[in-house]
Amino acid sequence: MATIRDVARASNVSIATVSRVFNKSPLVSEETRQRVAAAASTLGYWPNGIARSLITNRTHTLGLLLPDLHGEFFSEVIHGVDLMAREKGFHLLVSRSSSSAGELTDVLRSMRGRVDGLVVMAPDVDASRALRHAAGSVPIVLLNPEVQLPGCDTVSIGNFQGAYGMVRHLAGLGHRPIATIAGPTQNIDARQRLDGYRAALRDAGIEASPELEFHGDFTERSGYEAALELLRQRGRPTAIFVANDHMALGVMGALQEAGRRVPDDMALAGFDDIPMARYLTPALTTVHVDMLQMGERAVELLLDPERGAVSRESRHDVLSTRLVVRASCGASRPHGTGPGWDRGEPVPSVPR
Repeated sequence: MATIRDVARASNVSIATVSRVFNKSPLVSEETRQRVAAAASTLGYWPNGIARSLITNRTHTLGLLLPDLHGEFFSEVIHGVDLMAREKGFHLLVSRSSSSAGELTDVLRSMRGRVDGLVVMAPDVDASRALRHAAGSVPIVLLNPEVQLPGCDTVSIGNFQGAYGMVRHLAGLGHRPIATIAGPTQNIDARQRLDGYRAALRDAGIEASPELEFHGDFTERSGYEAALELLRQRGRPTAIFVANDHMALGVMGALQEAGRRVPDDMALAGFDDIPMARYLTPALTTVHVDMLQMGERAVELLLDPERGAVSRESRHDVLSTRLVVRASCGASRPHGTGPGWDRGEPVPSVPR
């Protein structure tokens, strides 16, 4: 097995110079870098990652902690984080934690010493305490946090604005009344989307009713069951705003089983714009969230060269959303378009 000494001898440089090449030091000329790289490739040499981390006190690995790893939303976030991490020369360690503060604390502690930074999505009330006690000195970027922590950058979704814009769109099409299937009450995204729904009804002059508010857990099954409960009521809405697309899939299945046509009997709109939304029949009107961009932006903030500077304040980015109008909401199609047509409309800022 080739050693760093063999590479130094073959490229006619010192061992220290070889080390600088693999640590990407700016002190090495491009000609020397190429010569060392060629010698290392010929000899089949690659530095021991564990040994390097012991010497430099860096692992060149980023940690990503998500509440779940299943579904298109989380896979897109992971993809975005991985793309940017690779571009910056880092590996990615992905883990899952439930909404339990104890489990979150355990996972955070297990990552100590294994990563140079953490991207964490923990959209529950007690996550801030777990992060404060377990994270130590590792830099953290939070995704959709319940509470902003001192020293932590954040990347959030414009949940309120997206929900508000979608419900106003449904109201503008003449739908009355409009029901919602919200997410779990302890989830910050679900609460912000529910707030946007209520504000849009109020501003459209539509009376809100607790009887038209149902809750799921962001899964297809919970959307299906909530829709069955809605259908058992006497006064049925003409439209349903669903807090995420996965639940909207379950709602669509329940409506079809009950013989309700979408959008003729009941219009339907979701949130997130997962890739399969456009391929449903009818294609799903939804609020587009750039999940890939969320992951990429989190890594950019985490590796910001100015991080740690005394003058740098924490940054809190909010990703804008846009309406994607398809056939499921009952809007008229533009001339010459098929059943899966999209019309992206940016959601304007909404005073709260």
